[in-house]
Amino acid sequence: MTAAANVFLKSLDEKQRKIATMPYDSPKRVDWHFIPKNERKGLQVRNMSESQRAAALALLKTTLSKAGYGKALKIMELEKVLAELEKGKKGGNIRDAQRYYVTVFGEPAADSKWGLSIEGHHLSFNFVVEGNDVVSSTPTFFAANPAEMKSDIAGLKKGLRVLAKEEQSGFDLVNSLDAEQKKKAIIAEKAPREIRGAGEQATPKDEKIGVSYRELNDDQKKILRQLVAAYAANMTEDVRNKRVNRIVNAGPHNVRFAWAGALKPGVGHYYRIQGPTFVIEFVNTQPDPAGNPANHIHCVWRDGEGDFAIPQK
Repeated sequence: MTAAANVFLKSLDEKQRKIATMPYDSPKRVDWHFIPKNERKGLQVRNMSESQRAAALALLKTTLSKAGYGKALKIMELEKVLAELEKGKKGGNIRDAQRYYVTVFGEPAADSKWGLSIEGHHLSFNFVVEGNDVVSSTPTFFAANPAEMKSDIAGLKKGLRVLAKEEQSGFDLVNSLDAEQKKKAIIAEKAPREIRGAGEQATPKDEKIGVSYRELNDDQKKILRQLVAAYAANMTEDVRNKRVNRIVNAGPHNVRFAWAGALKPGVGHYYRIQGPTFVIEFVNTQPDPAGNPANHIHCVWRDGEGDFAIPQK
């Protein structure tokens, strides 16, 4: 990642470098969001040459697993779908597969601590690297609109579900629960419209809610592990292993699963998986631009002990 960041920075001219780089302690480092915005920190992909775009994508590729990188590229392509579906509508011109931004905080070097943000509509990746170690990789945000392609549009095929595992495994788990387990797991009949703490530095903290890992049977525990793995698998092997090891060391019995909303697709639904070291949230309540209900996913992995390598009490 450090090497790829330096290749990217060396490809830029002086004016571009001033836009793409900021001090490590800049408040912009913790300024994150996934909504469509006219202005963001960093250098926009659209304002790069072909070789610079290639270097930016090569940098992105070092931060994610093959699966995670593939999802990120597909989510960028979905901007073309939104542009087509929203053609002529107010705000439709903000949909752009090249409206993604790269920001490097500090000096990427083996003996330094530096940060990286790669962000745009429906994607937000945030890293801190110290030496040869990724010491923070959150918030990690993926989203998909449409969650499921209902027809062939802009080169993407009907049936495509970029975040299929994240959604289906949630349904598999909640629908495997018995009546007593559901009493603990289901926290509301209606799903919230959005994940908690969107764009905020602090990871949401609240009381323990939901059904605990220890209250699940063996098959249900396996589904929950698969669901968490669907998120962890987006990251490189070292980051993925670090996340899983922290969960194990903190005690899997401390992990809880909570659900709100419908128990079937097409109606708003939400879940949360939370333990001492992490919080996963998933929500699908909004329609896609064609009007198909609950076809717009937001999901995030956050560090229960503090995002951006900033310890949280």
